[in-house]
Amino acid sequence: MGKIKVLFLCTHNSARSQLSEGLLNALHGDKFEAVSAGTRPGTVNPIAIKALAEIGIDITKHHSKHVKEFTGKNIDIVVSVCDSAKEECPIFPFAKVILHNSFKDPSAAQGSEEDKLNAFRKTRDEIKSWLEKEFVPRYGR
Repeated sequence: MGKIKVLFLCTHNSARSQLSEGLLNALHGDKFEAVSAGTRPGTVNPIAIKALAEIGIDITKHHSKHVKEFTGKNIDIVVSVCDSAKEECPIFPFAKVILHNSFKDPSAAQGSEEDKLNAFRKTRDEIKSWLEKEFVPRYGR
């Protein structure tokens, strides 16, 4: 059997969905093939790149993509990681599973660069924990 294809969705495809894609591919790329997109894509947040680099995951080649790039594609699991994307998400009729788990947007953090990085670390760690404890055991065949 091939890998389980997972699409992570967020509004701008700049932080939470990029963190999710990077984490799942790095930690469980033997079982899953993760991609990410946004309903209104922007650019990958450099602090997301830095937060994953701290734990040895390189997403420097990632770019923000529009969700329309994946409509009609064979996606097994669609996961919205923010409330806005859940509401705006197009229908993926061929997806076997549609999930929603809203994580706090680290891009909204105020303060010093260290404060902002800490917000990304927190969201990164929350996503990683959710993937390890709930998502992978349930959907990783």
